[in-house]
Parts: sequence; structure tokens; C-alpha cells
Amino acid sequence: MEFKDYYKILGVERNASAEEIKKAFRKLAIKYHPDKNPGDKTAEEKFKEINEANEVLSDPAKRKKYDELGSNWKNYQQDGNKAEDFDWSRWRTQNQGSRQGFGTHGGHEEMFTEGGEFSDFFESIFGGSGFGQRSTGRRAAKGEDYRTETTISLEEAYSGTSRRIELNDETLDIKFKPGVKDKQVLRLKGKGGQGYNGGPRGDIYITVEIPEHPHYKRKENDLYCNAPVDLYTAILGGKQIIRTLKGNIRITISPGTDNSQTMRLKGMGMPIFGKAGEFGDLYVQVRIALPKNLSEEELELYRELAAINAKKKETKTS
Repeated sequence: MEFKDYYKILGVERNASAEEIKKAFRKLAIKYHPDKNPGDKTAEEKFKEINEANEVLSDPAKRKKYDELGSNWKNYQQDGNKAEDFDWSRWRTQNQGSRQGFGTHGGHEEMFTEGGEFSDFFESIFGGSGFGQRSTGRRAAKGEDYRTETTISLEEAYSGTSRRIELNDETLDIKFKPGVKDKQVLRLKGKGGQGYNGGPRGDIYITVEIPEHPHYKRKENDLYCNAPVDLYTAILGGKQIIRTLKGNIRITISPGTDNSQTMRLKGMGMPIFGKAGEFGDLYVQVRIALPKNLSEEELELYRELAAINAKKKETKTS
């Protein structure tokens, strides 16, 4: 019987922390899980092997015993001795039970196999006749959580929308409430991987991507935009059509409105996610547009205005 290098199986160093062992195990367990590799005997054997490695290295007592065994085994081999002559019995654990199923232990997640699925090496050291009786049942546990992402427009985020996605050979219709935000993660409960041994299904976590909009900037639930206002309306005042996500509206521009002046339109921003009927605000910054292609008559009127303005300045300084 050959010595099994559990550290090499999990791809970690011998001084790896419990957290590093946990992460390495979870990554490999997901990759080689039978549900993801149906009918693949190689993946099935690999899955059993990483389970066995984790069974030992995630348990402080077993890991300590395994490390002591490894040190002695290395010295034994260096002395030129053969594996079949090594006294495995002196390392056997007495009167300990084995854990089964998938669950939590000591604050970390673990997957375990049923009795009979561990190697001869494991059975010789941690099992066998002196190991005690294994439980024939397996612990129920929640299935694997899945993660995906989808893209929607700002308009869709405003009104709410839906997407059809395919994940793990299953088609799902997903609805997004009005007001969903960029990078927001939504949870679809009970639509993930199948549970283990009668346990509930896992969940799906969907990250929402909302690209930048050419007209609006979003800050939380408020929207910001620019509105071109012609020079005449800015000076004399008047009505101006403003584009909003609710549709175009007509607002009043006060006489003498300055360029870059900002107006707040209450309740014209984004819906507040999960709060029906509540909205942020829309902040509109005025951008005065100078008139183009003026006629000679219009230019003459501007010259007259310029002359009047110059006289006003002379009067103030005299």
C-alpha cells in the first residue's frame, strides 16, 4: 500500500491554513462533482479522492496524525524499506466515527462520502476494524449556488423588465423590479443546484449590469442631465420641453436664467427599488445654446443691443 499525499491532491502546501484547504477543496469539489460530470468515471474517482483528502486535512486531529505518519513514512522510505513492510497498524485510529454527507463543521463547509468509498490507505489509518461503525445515512444539505450576470438598459431598470436565461440546462424567466441598480446582486431562491440527500436546492445569484446612458447620469435614485435652452428663452423666460424617463414634460424657464443653472424636478428620477410609488429626483442643468446662421437683420439688432450695453457700462463708471 502506497502513502497518499493529501496536500498534493488538494494542490496546497503542507503549511496551508484551514481556510486555504477549504477554498482548494471547494474549488475541486465543484469541478469534479458527479452532477457536473455524469457518467465520467475519472471525475468520480477524482471527487472521491479530494473528499478523502479533505476529510483528513480539515480535521485538526486527523491532520496532526497524518503529518506524523508522513514524517515517519518518509524516513522509512529513505532507509530503503518497502511499503508492504511498513507497520500501518501502529497509526490506526481507534474508536472514532466517520462523518458523512455535506454540511458544516467547525465553521467550514465539507463534502464527505459514504462508508466504503475511502481508499485502503485511509481505511488502514483512520478506519478498518478498529475504526468503529460508520453511519449508513447521509446528511441532507443544500445544493450548489449558481452565479450569473445579465445586462439591462437604464430605461428597463426604470420600468422593470424580464430576461430569459439558460443556466445548467434549465431555462428561467427572471423579472427585475423597477429601480434595480448597476452591479446589484439579486437572489433567485431555490433555483440552483439540486440538494444532497433530500436537501433543498441552492440559489441563483444574478449580477445586473447597466451600461452608461448617453443622456442621463445616475447617482443612487437621482438622475442628472443637461438641457439645451436657446438664448432668447434664457433671457426672456418661457417654456421648455425637457426629456425624462416618464416622457417629455414642459417646464418654465425664468427670465435671466444663467448657463449651468440647475433645476430640480422632484420625483422625476429613478424608482426606489422595492418601494412602489417612490422616486428619486431629476436634476437638469441648463446649457444655453447660442443662435446660429443669423441674418443681417438679426446681426444688426445684436449690434444695437451691444451698443446699448456699452452705454450702460459707461454710465455706471462715470
